[in-house]
Amino acid sequence: MTHPAPVDKAMLEHALTSVFAEWVRELDLRVLEARVGEVLLALPVTALHVHAGGVLSGQTVMAAADTAMVLAVMTQLGGFRPMTTVQLQTTFLRPVPAGARIAQVRARVLRMGKSLVFGDIQVTHGDDVLAAHATTTYALL
Repeated sequence: MTHPAPVDKAMLEHALTSVFAEWVRELDLRVLEARVGEVLLALPVTALHVHAGGVLSGQTVMAAADTAMVLAVMTQLGGFRPMTTVQLQTTFLRPVPAGARIAQVRARVLRMGKSLVFGDIQVTHGDDVLAAHATTTYALL
């Protein structure tokens, strides 16, 4: 079994500060790994993103998942191309507690067509505890 080739993490880190809305930058996402069609991001669990129940908010999880998928698509395109989220279906399996310090967001491109991209995203914390699973569809513009 061959593994996808590594890609330029610096390009993806730059995209995190230049492509996305300012409030998305406040997620403070960091690229841990990147290969063609796949990225792994670190999502710090901070007070800004923890709600009154003491867990990471679903809105934060979904924004991180959406962002990770855009970066995964970029690894296949070789850079940014305008795209829009058509569908983001998220299932929350377990909460990410405030004390987790960090969650990981892994996005994988499942299929890239001429105009649509389909993806899969997993959000974990601790010892690979699956917290959320998302599927996505993007339209390339």
